[in-house]
Amino acid sequence: MRCFDAKIEIENIVSWIQEWFSNNGPKASAVIGISGGKDSTIVAALLVKALGKERVVGVMMPNGEQKDISDSQKVVEFLGIRNYTVNIAEAFEGEMNALKAAGVEPGKDAIINTPPRLRMTTLYAIAQSLPEGGRVANTCNASEDYVGYSTKYGDAAGDFSPCSDFLVCEMLQIGDELGLPSELIHKTPSDGLSGMSDEDKLGFTYAMLDKYVRTGEIEDLEIKEKIDRLHRLNLHKLQTIPMYKR
Repeated sequence: MRCFDAKIEIENIVSWIQEWFSNNGPKASAVIGISGGKDSTIVAALLVKALGKERVVGVMMPNGEQKDISDSQKVVEFLGIRNYTVNIAEAFEGEMNALKAAGVEPGKDAIINTPPRLRMTTLYAIAQSLPEGGRVANTCNASEDYVGYSTKYGDAAGDFSPCSDFLVCEMLQIGDELGLPSELIHKTPSDGLSGMSDEDKLGFTYAMLDKYVRTGEIEDLEIKEKIDRLHRLNLHKLQTIPMYKR
């Protein structure tokens, strides 16, 4: 694994965010979805450090009732940022009903991936409604990106991505260095729907994935094959849309 200094990386990320906004919205605010998990918490904290809390807008977007909404509220209170709560349940049900009315029975993947895409739509609607404009933050990390653990045009979207080059283990170090609440940074990640942790659903730990992504080393060949397969299947999420050139 490469040498990692969280303090130095935080300084570099903050400088990068400041430069990006200087070129892409000097007066704009950063708009970020707050799930209560480590990634959105860490990215939000970095945005506050780079832009000041007055230029960061957190958005909580439960789909009906969200059991861990208190964690999201804890984040915005801890950071002291302006925040909104937009419940997407009615929009989600409306979309599902519209599909059914058109004769389309929503498939499992559509049901799973529509809420993240509605959330991204919500973030952009809020960004475009702010007086000085807004820029939407992407909160993905390198580990989850590698195996496609995100929704295309959902949480994988955004205007800028401060942390997509960092592994999960590195994100945890950044969160700790920032002094963020341990119960938010180190809580077991899950989708809040299946009752399973992200690692249970993936079939391997982030520690195994992190080591393999950075070094190519892994002891379990079955898990290696699974990671490789997920990476191949999900490469399209990391690439710009293919364009025919005449």
